[in-house]
Amino acid sequence: MTQNEHCTYRLNVPPRLGEPLRVVPVEGPDSLKDLLGGDFESVARGDWHLYLNAEGTSANLPVNLCADQLMHDCGLDLAGAARGPAVIVGRDAKGKDTSIPEHLLRLAAELFGTPQAA
Repeated sequence: MTQNEHCTYRLNVPPRLGEPLRVVPVEGPDSLKDLLGGDFESVARGDWHLYLNAEGTSANLPVNLCADQLMHDCGLDLAGAARGPAVIVGRDAKGKDTSIPEHLLRLAAELFGTPQAA
């Protein structure tokens, strides 16, 4: 997917295996809270951020096997800690969110098929 340099894109990773991964434009911080179903937390590594529902475990949200596998293949073993929907974005040198890195889109495509554009 060629990304428009004026727009930031994120990868939405739904918690159910039958649902497609989607690449969508970032619409602002409130959309993350809405998408994740409440307050969120993040894990940052290299050139990306993973956002998850902060209450995922205590709320007994379903394990997000796709997010777990993606992160495992990136060197982060969440061991079932990714619960509920997940959002992955890029990260610049200052820690600011940017568009999802192309290498993560390629990895997602290899593992689960090409993410759909929303």
